[in-house]
Amino acid sequence: MKMSDIITAHILDMLEQSERNTAEIQRNEFASLIGCVPSQINYVLSSRFTPEHGYLIESRRGGGGYIRISRVKLDKSSALMHIINSVGSELDPASARILIENSAEAELISREAAELMQAAISNTVLREIPPPFRDSFRAAIVKQMLLAVI
Repeated sequence: MKMSDIITAHILDMLEQSERNTAEIQRNEFASLIGCVPSQINYVLSSRFTPEHGYLIESRRGGGGYIRISRVKLDKSSALMHIINSVGSELDPASARILIENSAEAELISREAAELMQAAISNTVLREIPPPFRDSFRAAIVKQMLLAVI
């Protein structure tokens, strides 16, 4: 079993045992318990416990800091608005691809819409945009396309 699968299984177990569908971890302690490096925890949280998968992540940094993972049931519009708000002002090609693929897998957008979005934000399409500005254009395009789906 891969380390990311082990981390995911442990967090899901914590969520199952919780009456409030919430798991709270301290990243370094959790990594030590699982036997991995803290960055692997970050990877799992950012790739498997996303809004489009039905999870919200809250964190507090510093001494006594924590990461709180909550399982939520959002309607399609709320989930898409949360994704739109989380995009920010720039979106690199890999992050955009993952965001779109996860949205399609969660059935927030259709496969056809996902394919159109991927085509619209490709570097081939954006080749006339100077490279330093492409991620900003990509973020704006993704946000507008997701807003159109709502």
